[in-house]
Amino acid sequence: KRNNTKADELLYELIDSKTVLPCYNSTDPRASLADTKDFSSYKLYLSDTGLFVTLMFIDRPATENKVYAKLLSDKLPANLGYLYENLAAQMIAASGRKLYYHTWEKSGSTHYYEVDFLIPDGSKIDALEIKSSGTGKHESIKEFCRKFSQNINRAYLISQKDSGNEENLLLKPFYLVPFLTE
Repeated sequence: KRNNTKADELLYELIDSKTVLPCYNSTDPRASLADTKDFSSYKLYLSDTGLFVTLMFIDRPATENKVYAKLLSDKLPANLGYLYENLAAQMIAASGRKLYYHTWEKSGSTHYYEVDFLIPDGSKIDALEIKSSGTGKHESIKEFCRKFSQNINRAYLISQKDSGNEENLLLKPFYLVPFLTE
């Protein structure tokens, strides 16, 4: 049995208070994601994306309305990848689903592949890759589809772009995420 540390207790208090949304690494992405979640490998998202935006720009004397206007018009020169992941996490959790992701080593590299979200869908799973702007590079989701094709129902690339397809990958805009998780 693992002894709880003070950090673990604080983490569980944050999760219980619904301040943060835990997203666990599924070590074997299949329909039963809960059976393969790694409690020691997780990401945390804030339950309140508005608060997250405010915290991102807290280095200013006051969060200016200009920041929000630029953010909404896609004219903010900042790395917004984690913000958009947070937005997707909040939408998925609001649909009553638990959050899972999958990561694995790239052969011959010190880097890892990572698929942002996995959602059970019948006897298979749906995989979601989140992009903050365009649909540029997305080798992780392509490699995931190749490696786990027998376990995947649908694979989505979520971005600010319109709907479309790229081989077996479905391209969808952010506002459709709640409908993809039904």
